[in-house]
Amino acid sequence: MASRLLALIVFLTVTQLKAQETKKSFTVKYIEETITLDGALDEPIWEFAESANTFQQYFPSDSIPATQTTIIKMLYDDKNLYIGLRMNALGKDYIIPSLERDFRAGGNDNISLMFDTFNDGTNAFLFGMNPYGVRREALILNGGDGNGSFTTSWDVKWKGESKIYDKYYTAEMIIPLTSFKFREGETKWRFNSYRFDMQANERSTWIKIPQNQVIFNLAFMGDMVFEKPLGKSRTPLALIPYVNTLSAKDFETGESINTLKVGGDAKVAIGNGMNLDITVNPDFSQVEVDNFITNLTRFEIGLPERRQFFIDNNDLFGNFGGGRDANPFFSRRIGIARDTAGNTIENRILAGVRLSGKINNNLRLGFLNIQTEEDAENGIASNNNMMFSLQQKVFARSNISAFFINRQSFNAPDFLDSSEAYNRVMGIDYNLASADNTWIGKFYAHKSFQPDDNEGNYSLGAFAGYNSRFYGAFLDLVYIDEEFTSDLGFIPRKDIFKSAMSLSRTFWPKDSKINNHGFQAFGVYTWRPGLDMRQTDHQINIGWGAEFTSLDELSIGYSNDFIFLTEPFDPTGTAGAAELPANVGYYFNSFGAEFRSDRRKIFSYSLEPTIGQFFNGERYSMEASANLRIQPRFNFGFDVRFDRIQLPQPFASADIWLLSPNFDVTFSKSIFWSTLVQYSNQRDNLGINSRLQWRFAPLSDLFVVYNDNYFVNSFAPRSRSINLKLTYWLNI
Repeated sequence: MASRLLALIVFLTVTQLKAQETKKSFTVKYIEETITLDGALDEPIWEFAESANTFQQYFPSDSIPATQTTIIKMLYDDKNLYIGLRMNALGKDYIIPSLERDFRAGGNDNISLMFDTFNDGTNAFLFGMNPYGVRREALILNGGDGNGSFTTSWDVKWKGESKIYDKYYTAEMIIPLTSFKFREGETKWRFNSYRFDMQANERSTWIKIPQNQVIFNLAFMGDMVFEKPLGKSRTPLALIPYVNTLSAKDFETGESINTLKVGGDAKVAIGNGMNLDITVNPDFSQVEVDNFITNLTRFEIGLPERRQFFIDNNDLFGNFGGGRDANPFFSRRIGIARDTAGNTIENRILAGVRLSGKINNNLRLGFLNIQTEEDAENGIASNNNMMFSLQQKVFARSNISAFFINRQSFNAPDFLDSSEAYNRVMGIDYNLASADNTWIGKFYAHKSFQPDDNEGNYSLGAFAGYNSRFYGAFLDLVYIDEEFTSDLGFIPRKDIFKSAMSLSRTFWPKDSKINNHGFQAFGVYTWRPGLDMRQTDHQINIGWGAEFTSLDELSIGYSNDFIFLTEPFDPTGTAGAAELPANVGYYFNSFGAEFRSDRRKIFSYSLEPTIGQFFNGERYSMEASANLRIQPRFNFGFDVRFDRIQLPQPFASADIWLLSPNFDVTFSKSIFWSTLVQYSNQRDNLGINSRLQWRFAPLSDLFVVYNDNYFVNSFAPRSRSINLKLTYWLNI
């Protein structure tokens, strides 16, 4: 087994030496003139600039030039990178859903520019703009191999304006060089750009990207060559203080809370490639609430991190192990804890530091240390939470990473069991990404240490995937020891050996209303080593899906499931209901379909019905969403999920509803109002979150947030609060 795994790693690594086609490049010229930011491109200096043009179509075809011309020009001086853009279009009928910053690109008109400043194909900075001059910035991690590699939570100061003409629009960007990280004396960056043109129903890229790869994949980039070497990046010290006032009432206990909280963050540049983030008495209360999720499984569901402190270079901390099965570090664990009754509550963070970035061209470092407060009333000790990681680039785009995590309690309070004094985890990962991203993989070995428990405690995994234009496949193997523990990780279940495999075939018909369609077979099997390798789960899915040139999408599928319950379980979550007995296996089948309409239209929707067996009964589910756009000021969305579970007596049956209407109003590019209502009878909660945001200065905000929660059955008030939060970003 070990020799075969080694042979597979060697084979996949050798394939990375395959060269790409000749790269495109253009020169970024140095200037001393001043450029006025108005979006018009009317300064004579722009005629002096070289351009990146000849965009290639990505959709609906990836084999012809783009039908609409896109021209990108760049200039720079000692402080800024200046970008001039011209995008030809069929008319002025642009799709602009909102004026709010950090929009997502799909379904609207915009252009995005990606800068791989360390030329490693692993991480990049993205800046984007739409025809109305609305801006967005993002970090691309892990080579841009999927949606999990794209985060818009990152913020940085820069400027941009646009102008609309009869059959084109122009834009200017001024991005301070201090907004990037790069090596002193660098003479080139890898670069690519992608554009969404809704009138021509076209997506295009400067460097050709095959449609089987995501449009922001960093394997496919050209070069922007600087006329003279870049100097030292002198990122200013950023101070971000905040003031947060809260008035709240808990109607269950009758307790009223009125607080005033003050704290702040600092961002310090260490050389050209490292960031030092410092937080003191941070306010990690979310002005944006998490979405409710209907959970019909026995396991926890992970939710994304939104807190700015944890965003920069997040892959150095959160990309170890298997994200679905055994992620040893999950930052949302920090700042929450369980009280003596097992309830999840907030655990105050006192302070923290976070150092991350490039040591040199091939070596990256991550270090995090956060101290939490003791809460003796709820049986929660003060803890120091630390993680250290190193990542060494190897071959074209792969890396070897190692980490050490330590969660250590302070002062050994009397209420703390000695077995919970500390938890330590260490491990090593090899992440494979071939030069053209045809082959990807991950191989890891982790071990945990607890008081008087150092034997075994392993988490091991191997993943290899192949993705070509016509065929795709992957194999995923996971082993998690019953005693493996990571207090700061996301590990839904332990004592498992899991094998997952997928095979797919994609077709690209010509002269058809279907852009592409294909079949996929997916299977996952799980065994329990602690139960003499008894098989406890399997799921086999067979499906077909199609993407139409109209941007509609359709898929259908069949699923065969087996679950052997090792503990009693009520899938309806009904209080006091009889649970399905343990030590019984259940086989069930289901059929499902999904349709998503064209998001370019003023009204778009999706439908996802599922029908079939469920454990020893039946289940019917319907997920649906609808969106109405009155651009660019107003968006109304409505999401609904209904699950009807019918189990034989004496077990419970239930109709489970999750309703989520949301309203977004953008009064201007600096004032936004959004309201989210969430009704879940599974949670017995009706929640209302209404947020007014005023961005009164760059990256500086005033929030007024109103939260209201009610019990569903009695419609009695549960809790209510109003926040006034002020943050100010100050560069020194």
